[in-house]
Amino acid sequence: MLDSLKDLFALVGRIALAAIFVNSGFQKIPNFEGTAKYIASAGLPLPEVGAAIAIVVELVGGIALVIGYKARWAALALAVFTLAAAIFFHNYWAMPADKQYVQMLMFWKNISITGGMLVAAAFGAGAWSVDGRRR
Repeated sequence: MLDSLKDLFALVGRIALAAIFVNSGFQKIPNFEGTAKYIASAGLPLPEVGAAIAIVVELVGGIALVIGYKARWAALALAVFTLAAAIFFHNYWAMPADKQYVQMLMFWKNISITGGMLVAAAFGAGAWSVDGRRR
């Protein structure tokens, strides 16, 4: 029975995984300056460039994943992006005790999303996708 639902599950899974990125990418556009300041607060160089890269990766990668276009590459890019975000922005081990719990949750959420993206990269978008129609 589950086999007959795999393409539906792949579609719903892609949408669910991509939703956080598409939403976050669109939220960063009107708050570009705030995003750059947040990136700078993590000590990363060229925060404006980083903000622009984040917007592009989240929107292009997220939308590509939703529609299933080059989904394996989109998922891989989002996995790398999410892992980097976990390490640089949710490094709970280096934070004061009162901030560690929430940041620990955010870190492990990002690790879980990275895992989901690696599964999508490994298995592709499924039949109900642009990639699936091109086969």
